[in-house]
Amino acid sequence: MSDGEQEERRGDGEQDGMRRNGVDGHRDDRHSDGEGGDVSGPADGAGGGAVPRPAGSGQGDHVDAALLDALFAQAPIGLYLLDDELRVIRYNSAARGVRDMASTDIVGHRPAEFAPGFDRVELEVLARQALQDGGYVREHLVRGRMPADPGHEMVGAVSLFRIVSDTGRRYLVAAVEDVTERQCALDRLDILHSAHRRLGVSLDAIGSAQELAEVAVPRFADSATVDLLDEPLRGLPLRPGPIDPGAPLRRAAYRSVRGTGPAGPSAGPVPHGALSTYGAPTPYSRTLEDGRARLIRGLGGEEEWLAADPERGRRLTGLGVHSMIVAPLVVHDAVLGVLALYRHRRPEPFDQDDLELAVELASRGAVAIDKARSYARERSIATTLQRQLLPREPVELSAVRSAHVYLPGVVGPGGDWYDVVPLSAARVGLAIGSVTGTGIEAAALMGQVRTALRTLAVQDLPPDELLVRLDDAARVLTDEQRGSLPAGASTLPDGLASCLYLVYDPIARTCTAASAGHPGPVVVGPDGVPVPFPVEPGLPLGCGDGCYEMRVAELPVGSVLALYTNGLMSGPPRRTPPRADGAAERGPGRSAERGGLDETLPAGPGEGRRAALQRVLARAGEEELAQLCDQAVYALLPERQREDAVLLLVRTLELPEDKVAVWTLPEDPAVVRTARRLAEHQLAAWGLEELEFATGLIVSELVTNAIRYGKSPIRLRLINDRGLICEVSDSSDSTPHLRRAKSTDEGGRGLFIIGQLAQRWGTRFARHGKTIWAQQEVPEASETSEVPGAPAASAAPVVPGPAGLAEGGGE
Repeated sequence: MSDGEQEERRGDGEQDGMRRNGVDGHRDDRHSDGEGGDVSGPADGAGGGAVPRPAGSGQGDHVDAALLDALFAQAPIGLYLLDDELRVIRYNSAARGVRDMASTDIVGHRPAEFAPGFDRVELEVLARQALQDGGYVREHLVRGRMPADPGHEMVGAVSLFRIVSDTGRRYLVAAVEDVTERQCALDRLDILHSAHRRLGVSLDAIGSAQELAEVAVPRFADSATVDLLDEPLRGLPLRPGPIDPGAPLRRAAYRSVRGTGPAGPSAGPVPHGALSTYGAPTPYSRTLEDGRARLIRGLGGEEEWLAADPERGRRLTGLGVHSMIVAPLVVHDAVLGVLALYRHRRPEPFDQDDLELAVELASRGAVAIDKARSYARERSIATTLQRQLLPREPVELSAVRSAHVYLPGVVGPGGDWYDVVPLSAARVGLAIGSVTGTGIEAAALMGQVRTALRTLAVQDLPPDELLVRLDDAARVLTDEQRGSLPAGASTLPDGLASCLYLVYDPIARTCTAASAGHPGPVVVGPDGVPVPFPVEPGLPLGCGDGCYEMRVAELPVGSVLALYTNGLMSGPPRRTPPRADGAAERGPGRSAERGGLDETLPAGPGEGRRAALQRVLARAGEEELAQLCDQAVYALLPERQREDAVLLLVRTLELPEDKVAVWTLPEDPAVVRTARRLAEHQLAAWGLEELEFATGLIVSELVTNAIRYGKSPIRLRLINDRGLICEVSDSSDSTPHLRRAKSTDEGGRGLFIIGQLAQRWGTRFARHGKTIWAQQEVPEASETSEVPGAPAASAAPVVPGPAGLAEGGGE
């Protein structure tokens, strides 16, 4: 084989090795077997520098040298040949950053010396790794600034590979392609993608504005501010058309590379959340007027519009702002506010492409803010409806004193509710519950459930029977709501609603309770000691179980019951810091043997919150109920809760014995006159002589009906509460019915007469027998009148009757 053929085959082998090495991927650890010639000889070629040439002689050497010179002279990308010390041996001037630099500043120097604006450590690590192991680094992106053009950032795609000469000496070839424009376009797309991913996550106008500022800084701008009108913040309808430049805007977001407001070191010219107006004419006011974005370049401080807003002008010039963009936040032809972007740290000014990106960011931010505005509007409507369907003021009753707190959740008002229902015999019904879902639908459904409960409660049903009937009503509502369920209730696995219902009797001092999927009450005695009152929750309303267990507890006068919804227990309780002496804090009169509730918190999270509520209620004897409500909120909700939270506090009272009179009557028609006389004497003792005639008729009718249609024993009871209540009880389960008697009928007018004389009347069933009651309105002048020397109601007189003596006395 001739020398020419051998040289040609060697060249083909080297080319095959070059094709095999570093074809795909960023690195290729495969080594090439071909070796180049000796790199020595005089300096030559475009761009200056030493010209390494392969060893040899003759026409082949001349051709190789010419090709090498043409490669460096005509390559469209920057080429650098570096020795094993990473010093430049030869280069070309295709790279933008070195076009105006002298060759003496490059040849013989490392890249970090003539390109200090790039990451020195990153480049050296990659270069030495490629030089040592022969790997291929392909299109690794580097960012920096060249000394010849420090005003513009350069992005280069660097490819590195090793070549070895015939003598075994290693060299490194670096190919640098200027991809600044391409990378800027990709960066803009990435910013838009980030905006699409992040904006709208928060259903809050302030949160959306802050997300918009965080997307813009620091990748796009050095500082960003978002100012909004009050309409999107308060959920009000939008006003299409231009905005008055003098309209006040609220600072919703501020972010800067020097710190973020409001807690950062630089809070901006306007405090976070404060109202301000833009001067006119300025780019801000013009943007509000016509809804078009403005690009301001070359800001030097001498512009005339800065004098219209001197405070902002001083701030801009003080920060060194040289370029800015003011873009309106527009949706549906309505301006929501203004997005302002500033550059003061990076030297590149905003350009037309940046203006288009800012307009797109402002458009997406406006959509997110408008979404939050729509949510705030719906939440405001639902909250208003919710509050209208709840009781307005605490009911003043003789049985209890009450106070409540209702806190709408962050995600929107749900179906939490409570009620205090006056019942017969001075009793009171206490209810609390929660409807599945959130929003307007849940609030409307809550109103239906509360109305159904109140309708059943005034019928004097016991708690377990009331929940059974309420469960039937809930199943009907569930079937009706299948097509339009509240938000968050696509299915009803947990029933339509939960409910806890209690009835407190101030005469017997007993509390009866039943629960449909709702936690039982927290009860604390007048001395601050927790009172056990376990109420076993049944299935929620709408499940159709129809079986609820009723519990009865006797409560001391002055006990406090806390009825709550799950939203109140949604956060961790705020623990009381320990005292310096290590002793548990105790209130006045609290025994040391009991210890502090902080010392015995149960392990479970739910029980721990109930214990925290017990700790607050332990001060019930020292503070008013309204103050205790606030204390409970402070302890259980250190942060704003996501769900609705309702707390109903009730302090039990006792009806004095001299306000109640009870007589047991024989089953004899002749006792009717005696019963009427006893009632008249008792009214005289209470100073209610004005009610003697009406009360006599009511007593006569009720006692006559009990003797004629009921069973013994028969009991007459008068209660002097906020009204005069007359009750007659017997052991019969027959139900009286009101009807309008004809003119020819001899009977059937008794209940009609009672209905005309009494303010309210009804029937209450017990486990054995029934009670018919009628309540009259007490004259205002007689409510506080007393007759000196009147006999006490507890010492009721003995009633003589044909069948013997009827005993009088307390129940």
